[in-house]
Amino acid sequence: MRHPFRAPARPAGPSRRTVLAMACASLATVPLLTPSRAAAASARATGLDDPAKKEIAMQLVSSAENSSLDWKAQYRYIEDIGDGRGYTAGIIGFCSGTGDMLDLVELYGERSPGNLLAPYLPALRRVDGSDSHEGLDPGFPDDWRRAADEDPEFRRAQDDERDRVYFDPAVRRGKEDGLRTLGQFAYYDAMVMHGGGLGFSSIRERALGRARPPARGGDEVAYLHAFLDERVWAMKQEEAHSDTSRVDTAQRVFLNEGNLDLEPPLDWHVYGDAYHIG
Repeated sequence: MRHPFRAPARPAGPSRRTVLAMACASLATVPLLTPSRAAAASARATGLDDPAKKEIAMQLVSSAENSSLDWKAQYRYIEDIGDGRGYTAGIIGFCSGTGDMLDLVELYGERSPGNLLAPYLPALRRVDGSDSHEGLDPGFPDDWRRAADEDPEFRRAQDDERDRVYFDPAVRRGKEDGLRTLGQFAYYDAMVMHGGGLGFSSIRERALGRARPPARGGDEVAYLHAFLDERVWAMKQEEAHSDTSRVDTAQRVFLNEGNLDLEPPLDWHVYGDAYHIG
């Protein structure tokens, strides 16, 4: 069950209906290495898009969003948590009231015409921007869970929309700012909660007013502290996000440890619960 503190604060990122997915950023420059280390480095990505680091990112977000490291169990999750955004569902908290759930179900329909959720598209379009369930109840939650359990194409669509709207833009922007893996994750988690549009952008702009990122000649640690400070401020503006432990006792812990590459083992707390990745 998702706690109200874990509700994503949308509006979400750019809509599939209006914006084409942008290409992934080029890899960050790798410093000179010995031949053996260079070979190992060339075999992996250079940040949060490294598959092992991306798995860690999914687990970190799931610890905050779902009180569990088992993020793959959340494809079937659906619930109205009473935050004014209608149904919240899936691996990243797609919401029926904020447009990203509609984008997801439209993508699923394009790939699998006649799927279980296709009949709900007219209702999802009507309730977009509200907390209404009109046209969705009583069958939508059960059909969502059935689609997630039975159709790998629906799970794949969730993955792809998560990446298009949140993960890929966060990694791209983090690399443009010269941030390593932890900084890219800080951007990703902020986009998940605050949306990839004005929410994230306003946090970043306030941080840039206080410190320069590495790409502008600044100190990475100082900039990330400024970014996390502004993130905490933004969270406290909304009662549903007033518990800032996903920053204070998670990301800030890694930053204070100097773990800018987000290397395990990782130990953190969210909402009082302890987590570990070995």
